[in-house]
Amino acid sequence: MMPETMLLAQMLGLLLVIGALAGVLAGLLGVGGGIVLVPAFFYAFQTLGYGGPQLMQLCLATSLATIIVTSVRSVLSHNKKGAVDWEILRGWGPGIAIGAMVGVLVASALRTEWLQALFGILGVVIGLYLGLGRSEWRLGDAMPKGVRRAILSPVMGFLSVLMGIGGGSFGVPLMSLYNTPIHRAVATAAGFGVIISVPSVLGFLFVPIAPEHRPPLTIGAVNLVAFVIVIAMTTVTAPWGVKLAHAMDPKPLKRVFAVFLTLVALNMLRKALGF
Repeated sequence: MMPETMLLAQMLGLLLVIGALAGVLAGLLGVGGGIVLVPAFFYAFQTLGYGGPQLMQLCLATSLATIIVTSVRSVLSHNKKGAVDWEILRGWGPGIAIGAMVGVLVASALRTEWLQALFGILGVVIGLYLGLGRSEWRLGDAMPKGVRRAILSPVMGFLSVLMGIGGGSFGVPLMSLYNTPIHRAVATAAGFGVIISVPSVLGFLFVPIAPEHRPPLTIGAVNLVAFVIVIAMTTVTAPWGVKLAHAMDPKPLKRVFAVFLTLVALNMLRKALGF
């Protein structure tokens, strides 16, 4: 009984720091917590002795569970300001949900090394866009419909689940490239986060993890300890990030975060390749 109590205490300390950092970054840079949480969970669980072939499934599922809470809260608060584009959400939602469910099936079948490699490659792409992207870049004057939407929406849901992230990292750049004002894009992407996280977490609750690789209080692939602590911390620290964003210019910080994210993603890639 004693070792498990010690383990829970260590896990608690690590997760408090992770949750606090994720909350500040989400508020400061408008970056979804998932992009920080997945690598942080990976190192936390690994440090505590939970390696194994399904480690990334644990990280993805637990990250997505936190996103249910944060994205619901975010979309409700944005909706009060009338910033959510419900037409885009209605049009893109079904495809995103289908992609998310396929993502769970694929993620549950892949080994940790493959999921690390995917996170690494996509993380580098997002990091480069954050660092080098220009607000004036455009692919079109309005969000695509018809065949392009039918292809892009499930791809967005699918890739988001394979990275354990909500709608912001892919949704905001995509909407910006299709001429959606940035505040409206951020608000609507919070809705994408709900559509991605709810069906995927329901799926991950039924993914079996071997008992020896499962941290205490885990249902399916979702670790409840990490979920509760991170939600408690992000609730406290996200408003601090928002205050900081209003007190200073977040653009240089976004560049710094882009470098940080790219390095984290490259490190994931390095581990996946066995170096």
